[in-house]
Amino acid sequence: MNIQIFGKSKSFDTKKAERYFKERGIKYQYIDLASKGMSKGELDSVLKAVGDIEKLIDPKAKGSAADLIKYLGSTEEKREKLLEEPSLIAAPVVRNGRQATVGFCPEVWKGWE
Repeated sequence: MNIQIFGKSKSFDTKKAERYFKERGIKYQYIDLASKGMSKGELDSVLKAVGDIEKLIDPKAKGSAADLIKYLGSTEEKREKLLEEPSLIAAPVVRNGRQATVGFCPEVWKGWE
């Protein structure tokens, strides 16, 4: 298992995801979305796994970029905006190879063990 948690330091669900894997002794790599973001390849991989870009957009995001992304029409435009502004990505995004989840999803992670 190769677990990556893309999260935000102030996200309660990110902390719960980290605790889930720590309690089970599963090693993971934590990537801070605010400072590092996601690469184009990582975002594409997660998008392919979750199926819908709307799932990746944080509904609690604030600011002008958060307002703008709601009005972008195409998936490609929204994808580019998420790459520019990683703070708009919902947290946590948990990856295991080609599989990925958005949010706190212990029922899915259990199947990865």
